[in-house]
Amino acid sequence: MTERQIRIFGDPVLKTVSDPIRPTDDVTGLVADLLDTVKIPGRAGVAAPQIGVNQRAFSYNVDGQIGYIINPVLVELSGEPELVDEGCLSVPGFYFERLRYPFARVTGVDLDGNPVELSGDGVMAQALQHETDHLDGKLYIEGLEKGLRREAMTAIRNSDWF
Repeated sequence: MTERQIRIFGDPVLKTVSDPIRPTDDVTGLVADLLDTVKIPGRAGVAAPQIGVNQRAFSYNVDGQIGYIINPVLVELSGEPELVDEGCLSVPGFYFERLRYPFARVTGVDLDGNPVELSGDGVMAQALQHETDHLDGKLYIEGLEKGLRREAMTAIRNSDWF
């Protein structure tokens, strides 16, 4: 299909809880667009709301592994949360430290309705948590420590793209 433009902080779709995808929904084009959009170097994941679609699906590109999941549910987080440097395509040019669990697991389905399970640590754990948050209408900056969040919002408001 095609690489889609990324929606930027302030777009209402990024604050909206995504609708589940029904078995009767044809999301073949959406999945193709998510995969094409995440293939660009430096992208670990793209959630459907980031390309303007209010449906529960995301793609990932971690350690050379590219894929997607439909209707993901975060079913496991483990380990002691640790500070990680995190950025977001929808908040371009900014990276802030926030707490993430070192291991995450999601379950969902593929285009044929077959069960899919994704899990990992490090960048994969971070991506699974980050993209699932997008589907719940949350941006990563919402998880920042209060003082850092205030600084982040000031920096974002002063950015060229805001």
